[in-house]
Amino acid sequence: MTYFRSMENVLIRDAVLTDLPILLSFEQELIKAERPFDPTIAEDPVSYYSIEDYIKNDDVKLIIAEVDGVLVSSGYALRKQARPYLNHKDYGYLGFMYTVPGHRGKAINKKIVDELVKWCHNRGLKEVRLTVYDDNSSALKAYEKAGFKKHICEMRMI
Repeated sequence: MTYFRSMENVLIRDAVLTDLPILLSFEQELIKAERPFDPTIAEDPVSYYSIEDYIKNDDVKLIIAEVDGVLVSSGYALRKQARPYLNHKDYGYLGFMYTVPGHRGKAINKKIVDELVKWCHNRGLKEVRLTVYDDNSSALKAYEKAGFKKHICEMRMI
């Protein structure tokens, strides 16, 4: 198990298979939180990620934050292929950014983001992206604080 940094009582570390039950519950809470922003999310049961596969895959960095031994936050980074017309071949993509409600506003998500961005940069991925619902103002503020800027607005008709 790799430990990245311990700040105050927050420990950032690699996710392991024994974390899977809690991570699966984080995924369901994330889906529940995002449903108000997207009426096209399928009815339960639904899953966004292959969390177990991500834990086992060296090309995906899935990390968690613990506070006093309790898992409170998660996130992953992976390499994605850029569109052929861009000046870079690949970029880092962040996802599964979740923090339990009682630990929000404590910069734990920023610590997760910082570690994932570092992982991307160590693999030569200079650009790092993530997606967030435009109406999710608290998430937008958090990612802007972490250094992200709005880049493109995807529009749709349903």
